[in-house]
Amino acid sequence: MNPATEPLPDERLQRFARAVEERFGLSFPPRRQADLERGLRQAFAASTCQDLDEYYCLIQDPQAGALEMDRLVNALTVGETYFFRDAGQFNALYDHILPDIIERRRSVRVLRLWSAGCASGEEPLTLALALTEAGWMERLPIEIRASDASEALLDKARAGVFRERSFRALPPVLQAKYFEPNGSGWCVAPQILRAVSWQTANLTVEADVAALATADIIFCRNVFIYFSDAATAKVVNTFYRLMPSPGYLFVGTSESLLRLGTRFELEDIGNTFVYVKH
Repeated sequence: MNPATEPLPDERLQRFARAVEERFGLSFPPRRQADLERGLRQAFAASTCQDLDEYYCLIQDPQAGALEMDRLVNALTVGETYFFRDAGQFNALYDHILPDIIERRRSVRVLRLWSAGCASGEEPLTLALALTEAGWMERLPIEIRASDASEALLDKARAGVFRERSFRALPPVLQAKYFEPNGSGWCVAPQILRAVSWQTANLTVEADVAALATADIIFCRNVFIYFSDAATAKVVNTFYRLMPSPGYLFVGTSESLLRLGTRFELEDIGNTFVYVKH
């Protein structure tokens, strides 16, 4: 059988679906079978394997198959993001949440933010840019961490060079202020790039996220759309247990945690819904 051209048997697809769900929590119910098959074909075509059995054995090897599993996960998820996506959430952050945190605290300590599932880096760099522009980076010691399961995407983020499609929601005045033309792309200002620390983390592995999840504010947006309910509940419960109080969790505007019975309380803050740990 040629995986590049011939139909893939359902049992073959399900074997790969189980592998990525067990490792990363990604879920492929019947409505997403076409996405699974398309992503698998793409990743297999980029490998040197001769057939799917060889490819399956390779991705199951935690050392030799790490790069191939990374490529497969990238093919199965969109990874599409851009600067100031859902800008209302950033407005709620620096107009309402940060002032509230400062008011509640008796002394100033490091304020920690975590962009979980940051893909190619536009989200955490937006945090750094927005907080710099609003003057918060000068007022408080702020630490911004960013993580993703894909080392390949993190390499792109660390490079700090972005193409035009990343700027669809960024005001031109801010693009001119914080970015410089660099060949066919735009390079983010060094002080913005330095404000973010990057690391690999699998959200379903508590050891990977234990230190990160102690952040005061977590942005985990458009990640749970790929997860099973069980994986989502596991990750969200870990967040809740490890976050300080008050703690604030932002998810994608099309995502909801209400059906999972989470202990977070859903609140409207600055016309934006935020999950809050009190």
